[in-house]
Amino acid sequence: MKRKIQDCLAYRLFLLLPLFSFGGCVEIKAPVDYVNPYMGNISHLLVPTYPTVHLPNSMLRIYPQREDYTSNKLKGLPVIVTSHRGNSAFSINPFNSFCDSLEKGSRSSFILYNYDNEKIKPYYYSVFLSDYDIEVKYVPSHQSALYQLDFRAGQPGLLIGATNGELHVEKNKVFGYQQIGSYETRVYLYLETDVVPLQTEEGNTVVMKFPENDKRINLRYGISFISVDQAKKNMEREVAGKDLETLTRTGRTIWNDALGKIQVKGNCEDSKTIFYTSLYRTYERMVCLSEDGQYYSAFDNQVHQDSGVPFYTDDWIWDTYRATHPLRILLEPEREKYMIQSFIRMAGQMKHFWMPTFPEITGDSRRMNSNHGVATVLDAYVKGITDFDLKEAYRACRNAITEKTLAPWSDMEAGKLDSFYVSNGYFPVLASGEEEVVSEVHSFEKRQAVAVTLGTVYDEWCLAQIARLLDNKEDYNYFLQRSLNYHQLFNAETKFFHPKDSEGNFITPFDYRYSGGMGGRDYYGENNGWVYRWDVPHNVADLIKLMGGKEAFVDELEKMFDTPLGKSKYEFFSRFPDHTGNVGQFSMANEPCLHIPYLYNYANKPWMTQKKIRALLEEWFRNDLMGMPGDEDGGGMSAFIVFSQLGFYPVTPGLPIYVIGSPVFERAKIQLSDDKTFEVYCHNYSPKHKYIQSVKLDGVEWDKSWFSHEELMKGNKLEVTMGAYPNKEWASQDQSVPPSFEMRK
Repeated sequence: MKRKIQDCLAYRLFLLLPLFSFGGCVEIKAPVDYVNPYMGNISHLLVPTYPTVHLPNSMLRIYPQREDYTSNKLKGLPVIVTSHRGNSAFSINPFNSFCDSLEKGSRSSFILYNYDNEKIKPYYYSVFLSDYDIEVKYVPSHQSALYQLDFRAGQPGLLIGATNGELHVEKNKVFGYQQIGSYETRVYLYLETDVVPLQTEEGNTVVMKFPENDKRINLRYGISFISVDQAKKNMEREVAGKDLETLTRTGRTIWNDALGKIQVKGNCEDSKTIFYTSLYRTYERMVCLSEDGQYYSAFDNQVHQDSGVPFYTDDWIWDTYRATHPLRILLEPEREKYMIQSFIRMAGQMKHFWMPTFPEITGDSRRMNSNHGVATVLDAYVKGITDFDLKEAYRACRNAITEKTLAPWSDMEAGKLDSFYVSNGYFPVLASGEEEVVSEVHSFEKRQAVAVTLGTVYDEWCLAQIARLLDNKEDYNYFLQRSLNYHQLFNAETKFFHPKDSEGNFITPFDYRYSGGMGGRDYYGENNGWVYRWDVPHNVADLIKLMGGKEAFVDELEKMFDTPLGKSKYEFFSRFPDHTGNVGQFSMANEPCLHIPYLYNYANKPWMTQKKIRALLEEWFRNDLMGMPGDEDGGGMSAFIVFSQLGFYPVTPGLPIYVIGSPVFERAKIQLSDDKTFEVYCHNYSPKHKYIQSVKLDGVEWDKSWFSHEELMKGNKLEVTMGAYPNKEWASQDQSVPPSFEMRK
């Protein structure tokens, strides 16, 4: 079957692959060999995953230019993806004498190719362009790459295109730029072939024709966001004089070093593939833009010196604050520090000193709702990453929440809706029949009033915690009190968070499954009222009280999983296309749901979390082309998989704890800083044994359904005895539940 990743021969693995061991048990495969970039390449409804080829968190990323796996043709060969899920800038198009239709002045910047025999690894890409009998092999470095093109017949040629830019050719060198959309950001290209062409042409594209007897053309290029000269330096530094095999070995080693920071052992090979594929995807973003000590910033359209601190961007914080940033704190603390320092730099480079929300290559697009950069700052700091200016970070976060409008998808200053929020503690919705007249409200994204309120009270809780760290008692008390304002929208009769108009009236009639227009955006955001019912991660204990106690809380959780769509699938998904991966009204496909299955722990029912987590992993995350239930968002959902397969999850970023789920592997070892490791070891292991019977932490009996970040960083061992049936007594006492709001003293 074309594009299927093949296992290597054991002999070749023995010769080429690094080995790792657990107490003498040797695994033949290296971590990178488990990665399947095709997992999820066919979407359920929205955007599929992309089989991205890159080095960890590097500026240069590519993937085949097509809509998804089922696309019949490739749209040229990619050069650089300029943002996560974005299009490729430039296009490289090999051709031969069979192609005579490249008329000057009528050329497109790309050729459509029939293709076959595609292979993708994180560090390598190859494909056969069957129309022209051309073998393509590709390997990236951080800011440069090599294409090896083998022409089986005809006279070799290249067409290199740039949309919205210009290219020039001098002998075997091509250089120029492409403007990214309507933004000021430009990406620059410098490219060299190892064979001097017989003929070159300039126009809206560059054409190079080579001697007929030169059947192999090596093409090396560098990319820059600064200049053509810098692109040339990047190419010369990274790939000049190096062949495909050397660069492949280097890339493979870099990926094994990254993925090998977590080593897992178990007898389910698919689980390992899902795990390492998910871990690989958490390294797609953010990307480092520093080039020889300087970087281009789209936040002020200037080139800056980085002063030894690399600059990172391309992060959709609404998607990544929940799990991707917390995972990076464990595996890449130095990189996470640089990313937070980059956030502060961005704030200083923009018109207003506001923490970004969706920082991309082209600047902050201010998408989604809330300002969860504050959670990344707090979570890093309370988990030991303190080498950044906390006062400046706090100022940027505070300004974003108090000076910028809370209206989704807007970069405008605070207006009358925000004044109302400050005075009344909730974001108001339009009354029945009322037309929108507030300019900062996006015409499609609407007010998302409940989602904005719930997201912002969590952000205000984070502000309070940082204010306490800074000994700012006034702000601490103010924002801590404000973080309880979810009470303003809680409907005591229905036990849901219910939208209110500016007069304080709950909207009626109301259906928590369907109300709110497209994506529920009048009131919620991409998901319905059932999902946002649980969106109080900073104070789960209080949410339980509002629901009527622990038994009622568990009953309502179960109702969510039990309540059917109530409409045909085509009707439901035409209204809620993000709300896929359904189990009843629960949606595994979107980030606001990720913490929900862990909430049973807070109600003395950890065995129910264990059951739900395993079921969700098995139902929705698989080693196949439809193995992701919705938008993966470049690490947002993948980090949930990594944590959940390890057996714990950070329900509340900013509170340094992990809530225990159900470990999937017999043994997992996490490499921490200072040469320490944290290990999860399962006794009585079987892939079917999902229920925890007992736990020991560092050799001591542990009857809590959580543990602290401090315990993890000590390098302890979590020993878990598993079984086929639940032990309903384990961690079932009130003192066993995870803390909420603040750490217990």
